[in-house]
Amino acid sequence: MGDILDEYDATGLSELVARGDVTAVELVEASIARIDALEPKLNAVIHRQFDRARRDATGELPTGPFTGVPLLFKDLGCEEAGEPHHQGMRVLRDVDLRSPTDSPLALRFRSLGFIPIGRTNTPELALMGTTEPDSYGPTHNPWDLGRSPGGSSGGSGAAVAAGYVPVAHANDIAGSIRIPAAQCGIVGLKPSRGRVLPNRPGDVAVTMLSEGAITRTIRDTAAVLDGLADSPATERLAGEVDRDPGRLRVGLCVHAFTGVDVDEACVAAAREAALLLEGLGHDVEEAWPPALYDPDLLPGATNLAAAHTAAVLDRWSTALGRALGESDVEPASWSLISRGRALSGADVMRAMQRQEELSREIRSWWHDFDLLLTPTTAEPGPPLGAYKAGFAPGRGSAFTRVFNATGQPALSLPLGWPADGMPRGVQLVAAYGRDDVLIRIGSQLEHAAPWAHRRPPLPST
Repeated sequence: MGDILDEYDATGLSELVARGDVTAVELVEASIARIDALEPKLNAVIHRQFDRARRDATGELPTGPFTGVPLLFKDLGCEEAGEPHHQGMRVLRDVDLRSPTDSPLALRFRSLGFIPIGRTNTPELALMGTTEPDSYGPTHNPWDLGRSPGGSSGGSGAAVAAGYVPVAHANDIAGSIRIPAAQCGIVGLKPSRGRVLPNRPGDVAVTMLSEGAITRTIRDTAAVLDGLADSPATERLAGEVDRDPGRLRVGLCVHAFTGVDVDEACVAAAREAALLLEGLGHDVEEAWPPALYDPDLLPGATNLAAAHTAAVLDRWSTALGRALGESDVEPASWSLISRGRALSGADVMRAMQRQEELSREIRSWWHDFDLLLTPTTAEPGPPLGAYKAGFAPGRGSAFTRVFNATGQPALSLPLGWPADGMPRGVQLVAAYGRDDVLIRIGSQLEHAAPWAHRRPPLPST
């Protein structure tokens, strides 16, 4: 049964279940067997709920687009009553914190027919573009066990790439869906801000957070986002799969918005994608919004993230009944928390106002263009330990973070496959609310340069 996880995406597996060709129990057992076989190598799944998943699989499941398909939740968000929820924090691990309630987002995933089988590793408070928390240790990239799978949804990215499940929950505050997708060779779409039901209503505006999933195919991405939509009136994306995108005007940019150097193979992946788009009839030219490089944009976003992180630690202090401080978190987390605590309310308001001014300027570029094409990251998955050394920000979010600030949808596709064996992603960014354009072009590219057959060099079960 293990091979079935490699042969079918989530939509395909659900169709098999509906026809009676396979049972939900068999799919859950296949996922469990794959996890048991590979987890000593990857360390992607830190909380297992196998017994619960087996009970779920034998019971009555909701009728949905993914009935009977196993799923993994990232261990940040999607809380389930009675299950661990540690957000990469030692202090929460040490008290074995368990959620008292089900989050709306977790319930929504279950309503689609998914069967959660566990929770994936994440850096502390999702603050890093790598997945190496002190609490649970590093997750290894399936393509090279000495490298990072990216972050902060690195556990989910590694799990999908290794075939544990076809879909895993992920969220994105600075690239945390797209970075692991790029560095693990899979698909990751950060939807337009507000499209997907938030885990908590207050998480969206200040944090620039988008909820979603990491998948292997465009049709799975579209169907998952439809199922998670915040409003029944939201335009459906599944109908955009295989729809002709028309002739699009595409801008190409390979220069990192943060000014860091960009890996040659990451640049090559974007340029090759540009040629592929031209071959499909689209118009591509080197062009981009100048405000992407405004010196106020990323520091302002960092200030908002710092203020939010300080508030999160205060919330956990209240929940645990004691003040949490420097000794309770990792040094990089404390640095950001300290920055957040030093900000005044006026500082936060100025950062929000300036960010909105620049976001409006950036978004106006899409009046003349349909898409912006960039590398997803400025580097492949870095060696484990490199990102955390000196708490440098790394090069993972050099192209991604800006679009959390603007709220635009951004899609990472695995189109770069150089000889070094490490996948490279390309990012396509559409106008705000035009997630449909990304699904159409993503589907067209998936047919033109298929990737679903590519698997990392790990033993199968």
